[in-house]
Amino acid sequence: MAKYGKKAGKKVARAMHKRKKGTLKSGGSGKTVKSRKQAIAIGLSEAREAGAKVPKKRAKKKAAKKKRATKRPAKKKATRK
Repeated sequence: MAKYGKKAGKKVARAMHKRKKGTLKSGGSGKTVKSRKQAIAIGLSEAREAGAKVPKKRAKKKAAKKKRATKRPAKKKATRK
């Protein structure tokens, strides 16, 4: 069973073509997209909006981020007498 539909493939191909041409812009900042992965993500996003067969986005793991972000207190050095 295919993960992506034909419409999704066409949207991604269109985004990749625009990226190579240099006319693909990112949504938030409007900067030119140079990354291949970002171009694919934009194509899939457009396909989702159009109602194409595309798997859902992965859920972000917040708990793992919080654990890494907290710093441990520094160990106290034993003083010699």
